[in-house]
Amino acid sequence: MSVRHSISERVTLEGIGLHLGRMCRLTFVPASGGTGVVFRRTDLPGSPEVPATVDQAVVSERRTQLANGEGALHTVEHVLAAVAGLEVDDLVIEMDAAEPPILDGSSALYAQALTRAGIQDRPGAVEYLELSRQVSLRDGASEYVAYPAPDLQVKVTIEFPHPLIGRQTCEYRITGETFNRELARARTFGFVHEVELLRGKGLIQGASTHNAVVLDESGVVGAELRWPDEFVRHKALDCVGDLALAGKRVRARVVAVRPSHRGTVMLVREMVKLAAKERPRMMSIEEIMRALPHRYPFLLVDRILEIEEKRIVGLKNVTINEPFFQGHFPGHPIMPGVLIIESMAQVGGMLLMGTVADPESKVVYFMSLDNVKFRKPVKPGDQIRFEIDMQQMRGRICKMRGVGYVDGEVVAEAEMVAMVRDR
Repeated sequence: MSVRHSISERVTLEGIGLHLGRMCRLTFVPASGGTGVVFRRTDLPGSPEVPATVDQAVVSERRTQLANGEGALHTVEHVLAAVAGLEVDDLVIEMDAAEPPILDGSSALYAQALTRAGIQDRPGAVEYLELSRQVSLRDGASEYVAYPAPDLQVKVTIEFPHPLIGRQTCEYRITGETFNRELARARTFGFVHEVELLRGKGLIQGASTHNAVVLDESGVVGAELRWPDEFVRHKALDCVGDLALAGKRVRARVVAVRPSHRGTVMLVREMVKLAAKERPRMMSIEEIMRALPHRYPFLLVDRILEIEEKRIVGLKNVTINEPFFQGHFPGHPIMPGVLIIESMAQVGGMLLMGTVADPESKVVYFMSLDNVKFRKPVKPGDQIRFEIDMQQMRGRICKMRGVGYVDGEVVAEAEMVAMVRDR
């Protein structure tokens, strides 16, 4: 199961802020489990704190801002991208100015600092922002669709009328490894023709070719690209940072076309609103045993995490004490594929039982299995998360599709047809 993360020791970085142009000393500070991610302004009386959550976000041009007035925090997206990309749940970020250092214009130095400080487990359950259905949003030229998913995935498309950019698309499943390898080093970028206008608005006061990719009409000024598509990678990095304002680890596939900080913040607000409104019901093992006729050693569901009208999510904890490990590859224990599907079917049976008036007098018989695929072996110590969606219901016959995941990776999938009968 996922565990909460903080860091082992304090670590400090210093530099100039991108927009305000002021020097800032930023320190990552270890925090206890359940703290969440919190900014602390050490330059202000009382060292006020602002949680990195979407309810603190303020609409601002060209940056993500938290809070208003003297205690506001500007351009926090690159810091938060590193925190979220490395799955750090509990952290205090001390700053002696209103804007963190821009450093080299990417999140790489922040990610390196967190890694150097040592990612450390913390007690308490990891909190997730999960979706029960897709969320769509349009804000000006920015378009978003967020889909339910077992982990955070981002697909970003940008379009700029410049010979080095044009239309670029990237897609990543966000893990600590992929964030460090594919996104962390992607730098912010801007255009020479915008400099005078933005500085007239009090922005990019600290920008230079040392901390941003600057483009003139034909190419890059005073630097080289780290990837040909560094531009869209940076936009994906920005999305990861802004999605961190959920205040939880996000489990969703986010497809963004021409994203902006304002648009992504608005998307997070909609996702948080949906999750709060449609908080799914959970079921304990006692409730499962009242609905299913199976008992040891054939009860293969340990918990129901979500149950809705046409969707259910259940868990099976796989231990070395399972009786089938005694004879199924005893020197190399692997859960039999047929029992993975049986466990999936039992979760599906719980969904089907929710459609009948008197479930204790009914039993579910499975009629067919189609398109069964086994993707990875399941071993002792694994926890299988089964996600079952009802595709069709006619009378007492139901067609469902199920997918099993271990640590976010698909291990099995199948289409099932089942019938409810009297016991």
